Amino acid sequence: MTLTNKPRPDSSPLTCCPRSQVKRAPLRASYEREPAYSLIDRLKTAHVAFVEAGEPRIVPLTVWRLGDELYLHTLNGGRLSQRLASGALICISFAVTNAWVMTKSAFHHSANYESLVLFGRARQVTDDGEFDAAFRAIINQLEPGRWEQVRAPNTKERKATALFRVPIEEGAFKSRTGGPNDDPGDLDLPVWHGTLPAGY
Repeated sequence: MTLTNKPRPDSSPLTCCPRSQVKRAPLRASYEREPAYSLIDRLKTAHVAFVEAGEPRIVPLTVWRLGDELYLHTLNGGRLSQRLASGALICISFAVTNAWVMTKSAFHHSANYESLVLFGRARQVTDDGEFDAAFRAIINQLEPGRWEQVRAPNTKERKATALFRVPIEEGAFKSRTGGPNDDPGDLDLPVWHGTLPAGY
């Protein structure tokens, strides 16, 4: 089985509903897939949030994209795999700070960033062909051709691993770029202002 990293030709923008709509600085939001997918593909690290016993939980995980699907894996039989297998709603977020925005007032300091919040329900991958194709994809995304050089998962490793797929359907991308937004009355203050690389 071969899984492609290209979105479906008929992929529509991300679904937006009250829980996923960006309300603060909405002009910085996008519901298009291109910036969202670019961030996922670059970071491949997300925080997965869910509710367990009425309490919030959040777990950092490697999460990668193939087409319009996210893939993530965890210990088979563990609490996270049980929660994901239940079909409960989960929230997945990606974020990176690209630069610190330094202004002439403490209040207006900010950051240039990219973030993405998605909502969805996971389904466990039980097909061996899709299992291998998904792991081949992430390993070859890290280094092209590496899957063909390494040992494939054995039976013991397959049994220990729970792989899940989450359709990319609902969510919002948000970003900030540019320099400082100083109040006119602060511009004459003898303080440097500009942007500093965040070091990522």
